[in-house]
Amino acid sequence: MKRAVAFCLMMLATPLAAQQDAGVLAREAGAALGAASIQLSDAETARDRVKALTQTVKAYEAGLAAMRLGLRRAAIREAQLRRQLQARDTEIAQLLAVLQTLSPDQGPTVFLHPDGPNGTARAAMLLAELTPALNQRAETLRRDLSDVETLRMLQEDAEAQLQTGLNEVQTARFALNQAMAERTDLPKRFTEDPVRTAILIASSETLDAFSSGLSQISAEDSDWVPPGIEDQIGTLPLPVRGVVLRSANEPDAAGIVRPGILLATRRGALVTSPTAATIRYVGPLLDFGNVTILEPRPGTLFVLAGLGVTYGATGQIIAAETPLGLMGALPTGDAANALSTLGDGGGADRSETLYMEVRQDNVPQDPLAWFSTDKDG
Repeated sequence: MKRAVAFCLMMLATPLAAQQDAGVLAREAGAALGAASIQLSDAETARDRVKALTQTVKAYEAGLAAMRLGLRRAAIREAQLRRQLQARDTEIAQLLAVLQTLSPDQGPTVFLHPDGPNGTARAAMLLAELTPALNQRAETLRRDLSDVETLRMLQEDAEAQLQTGLNEVQTARFALNQAMAERTDLPKRFTEDPVRTAILIASSETLDAFSSGLSQISAEDSDWVPPGIEDQIGTLPLPVRGVVLRSANEPDAAGIVRPGILLATRRGALVTSPTAATIRYVGPLLDFGNVTILEPRPGTLFVLAGLGVTYGATGQIIAAETPLGLMGALPTGDAANALSTLGDGGGADRSETLYMEVRQDNVPQDPLAWFSTDKDG
């Protein structure tokens, strides 16, 4: 009997993990999506519609990312609780088996301890402590069962909010696409020479060669002086919400080494200018797909390759956070895959990639030394 009681107390003494409210992030994300929805309505009548829609799309992207993270954490917490409950089913069955051996109809001799009166007294004290411990375990089980039900309801509600947010961010992207097509108020630093640009593209076999020839095909039409970015180096925001798949000079699957980084992004993600800059080039280039090259200051180039939709024109002067395009084509009405949180955070769910280089006097720099990469994607 002493061994049986010790076994019961060992199970009851196992410390429980601290309760985590996995739904807090999902609730906050829901509030963010609600605020973005209001922002979308206000953007339709805003004086600077492009700016308002840009902020709206970014707000939706941040809210959707937080919602996916909240859903994933809630699902993980629910799975943990279910595993704990299943494990406790075995513990409870073992505990009941032990208690059944202490049935009163077996007579008072069952409570006699082999070690005599002292052992019997100690065993009695252990049994006295067993009842409140069992009550505490039962209360813990009831609370965990309630938490499982709450998390399940939270996930169902969050998935509905996520679907609504996906539909509304799609509306915001279409509105932004239209607003950018209608925009004509951006100043120009120089006028593009399409013939010389075409010759440069045809004669350039590498991005390095094209970048070095850019400064030779434009004449300044403006005395615009770009703002200094020296104090921003290292903290510049990434042009798109995503995660780093490959660092500079890291070989890809084919063993090819490039001086830029590769960012995994979601389809339809908005790409914006990290800082005020001149658009040096926008359009298809070599095997990089659609490319936008920015010049934030003389001698410095930001090369962004892989956009599906591009905005702006060569020679335009743009402010920080000006939309440059979207990753992939404009999303269609089918957003079923976007609801999935599987693989979220690791890049597996991000079907688009943006390649980014930083060049100073045509010498490649490590973009991770220029940009802050603390986004969650």
